[in-house]
Amino acid sequence: RRFFCANEILKYRVFDRNLKRKQRDRAAWLMRPKDCLLDTVAENLIDRLEDCKKIFPTALCMGGSTEAIRRLLPGRGGIERLLIMDSSYDMVKLVENTELESPSKDIEMSFIVGDEECLPIKESSVDLIVSSLGLHWVNDLPGAMIQSRLALKPDGLFLAAILGGETLRELRIACTVAQMEREGGISPRVSPLAQVRDAGNLLTRAGFTLPGVDVDEYTVRYGSALEVIEHLRAMGETNAVLQRSRILKRETALATAAVYESMFGEEDGTVPVTFQVIYMTGWRDHPSQQRAKTRGSATVSFGDIQKH
Repeated sequence: RRFFCANEILKYRVFDRNLKRKQRDRAAWLMRPKDCLLDTVAENLIDRLEDCKKIFPTALCMGGSTEAIRRLLPGRGGIERLLIMDSSYDMVKLVENTELESPSKDIEMSFIVGDEECLPIKESSVDLIVSSLGLHWVNDLPGAMIQSRLALKPDGLFLAAILGGETLRELRIACTVAQMEREGGISPRVSPLAQVRDAGNLLTRAGFTLPGVDVDEYTVRYGSALEVIEHLRAMGETNAVLQRSRILKRETALATAAVYESMFGEEDGTVPVTFQVIYMTGWRDHPSQQRAKTRGSATVSFGDIQKH
């Protein structure tokens, strides 16, 4: 292997990666043909390619909304070969079968079963890496991003979208109130997510140059709180925290739904759900890129500018 497997040396793990793989296996059978939320996030992510003058002949799409990326990416960035990777065999097979039914024009597709925590990609072998709503389930996010940078060729581009800490805030509140009322205590029912302030530090720590971070919030309305859970299952976004409670009592689940609809329900009977998405952009270092001047090289002081 060219890369170390970060998962092997990580002492403290937050997520159960084996459970997450099983959840994505299930999502492959439940996933909608076109999911408005996943499509919107994927579209906004790969729109950043329109701002780049260079082309990216070889691209890797790993985890998350692989089907949406496969469908929306062709025709952008001069991509000639696209590698689709997911830890779930069923998800990879779903994307492969969809590609056979409606093949992408002028793009050669390859399919890999692999884990973002131990990236099975040679060093300096791809021009572009795209991850739409997948990396927030990685235990060692800086390590996974370092491996992504190493897999990029010099001047290669890294594009990622992850769910931020404000995601599902309504569900978090409803779960906490219901558990305190029914069980007299709380256990994690919604996975912890990264904060916006951490995203720029992650890119810098991973060694990317010209880092960029921006945030969008999407509000999706559902017919009931139970529909929210069903959609999360279909996206493969249900809880995978190792220290979660393995049993959810029926009365607690019903109480959570009732609290949710009581606290956040709209007049038309729908319930809103917040999804905060953090978009990250970074490049692998190359001599042609813009660079900050060395400290102390300025010829004009800010004091002189202020006087004038």
